Order: sequence, then C-alpha cells, then structure tokens
Amino acid sequence: MRRRTTALVGSLVLLTATGCGAADMTKQASPFANAGGAKSVTLSVQSWVGAQSNVAVAQYILEHKLGYRVDTVQVDEVPAWDALSQGRVDALLEDWGHPDQEKRYVEDKKTIVRGGDLGVTGHIGWFVPTYLAKQHPDITDWRNLNKYASLFRTAESGGKGQLMDGSPSYVTNDKALVKNLKLDYQVVFAGSEAAQITQMKQFAKEKKPFLTYWYSPQWLFEKVPMTEVKLPPYKEGCDADAAKVACSYPHTPLQKYLNADFAKSGGKAAAFLKKFRWTTKDQNEVSLMIAEQKLDPQEAARKWVDGHPAVWKKWLA
Repeated sequence: MRRRTTALVGSLVLLTATGCGAADMTKQASPFANAGGAKSVTLSVQSWVGAQSNVAVAQYILEHKLGYRVDTVQVDEVPAWDALSQGRVDALLEDWGHPDQEKRYVEDKKTIVRGGDLGVTGHIGWFVPTYLAKQHPDITDWRNLNKYASLFRTAESGGKGQLMDGSPSYVTNDKALVKNLKLDYQVVFAGSEAAQITQMKQFAKEKKPFLTYWYSPQWLFEKVPMTEVKLPPYKEGCDADAAKVACSYPHTPLQKYLNADFAKSGGKAAAFLKKFRWTTKDQNEVSLMIAEQKLDPQEAARKWVDGHPAVWKKWLA
C-alpha cells in the first residue's frame, strides 16, 4: 500500500483554463466528467510531482494530439478511488497500492477497472544524506539508529531523534515502525512535500544530519544524494496489520485505474490512457522541469513530447 498521500513542490496543482484545480472531488463532481457526448476527460492528479508529470503529459497529448478537452482535479489518494468509482473522474494514473479499495471497487462493485502498469516502480523508505552515510557507514542499519539519535534532535522532536515526514495526510507506517522497532525517535511532519523538500535542501546546504521518509522515483535525489537506511526486510503480509508493522516498505509497480464506464465508452482517450506507459527516467525528466526549473506543467509536457515522439506515438497506435 502506498504510504504517502498528497503534497508537492509548492503544492503545485495542474491548473488549466478548463481545470477545477484543488477541488474536493468527494463533494463536487467535475462538470465535464461523463458529460453526454462531450469529447472530454477528467484526470485525477495527486500533488506529488511524479503524479503531476504523468497527468501533464497525458493531458498535453489528449488535448493537442487527440483533440479532447481535459479537466484536472486534485484529489487525495483514498478519496480519488471514491471519485473514480462514482464517475467524478475518469482516470487515476499513479496508484501505489490500495488493496482495500481495489477489492471494493474493482473486484466487488466492478465500478473501476485496471488500466495497466504505469511502467514506473515506486519505493518508500527512510533515508539519510549520503555525506552523513560516508561519515558514519553503520548509520544505514536501523539497529544503529538509536546510537545516532542525538544527531537528529530538533526543537520539534521532544529530545528524541527526528524522523521527518511530509504531510500529516500521508498514509505511512512510520509511527508504528518507530514504536515496534523501539527507536528513540519522533515522527515530525514538515507539513507538505514542498516543505519537506525545502528542509532537506537547507540541511544539505549546511551539511547537517537528517533522517527522512522519502520515496523514489523523485527528482530530488539528483540534487541531494541520499542513502537508504536498511529496515527489517519486507515480506509479503508483514504490513497487513498497520499497528504491528516492523518491516520495510515494498517495491511497488505503480498502476493506472479507469472508471469502468469510461473504459468502455471513452473511445480513443481510454485506449490511449491504457497504453500510456513510460520509464522512471521519463517521469523524472518532466518532474525536474516542473519542480526544479519551475516550468509550467504543460510547458514541461510539451518539451518532453517534442523530444520523445518514438515513445508517445506508440500510445496512439
């Protein structure tokens, strides 16, 4: 199950002249979703930059190559499944694994269908900056973290070491891991992915120690090299009981999902979204333009599309 929910790079949301922005889709349906006869598509966009990159490129191709009107709406991970089931959005392009929702909507209600692999494998873990790992090589073993807890103390961590998370809305195992592994640490939320990135970049600039929940693919690794702390190995089912988790996060092939009615009647748009599949390198290329170079998501998408015709033309075949 994916352990983060929303937030990114300045809380960037893909806003277009036709988009609803950060609407709460659990309360408000898109005016374009499932509009009878309308050549339009509504895409759910989570606010971390990788998910934004998927949507930016899909939106650009739908609009400029297939002639659709695209509406993008920011929805948190679990509510996105509800919105997708109800037809409030047509497609979700990056899901990190929600077995409860998958069983309810895909297997039981059959209101959502699988859209195939995104082509990107996601992984969440705990990381320290590589410069710190070089100074203290054994710090990358969780069994040695208590020895170094004092390095990570902050005003917010209450005398314990700080484990930095992003938004309180993230669905993570971190509090359970700290408790069950008997670690002298306190989970402290930066507030958002953007705030977390800002803190990590500042720590790195000053060469200060930090321990953080983080994930790949993510463009920041190119700017702030980090080394993963080895937690107890992941085994199937070790995270089934959220209160008893004492293992690392899995590696998760990221998936796409479509509203079942849209999958049947969505024509070229649905066919294209099912074929949409790219690499971690592709996603990071667009993410870096959005997050670091501060390009508008559609401008970043245009540059990627112009530079990779051999990739996206296969999605239209």
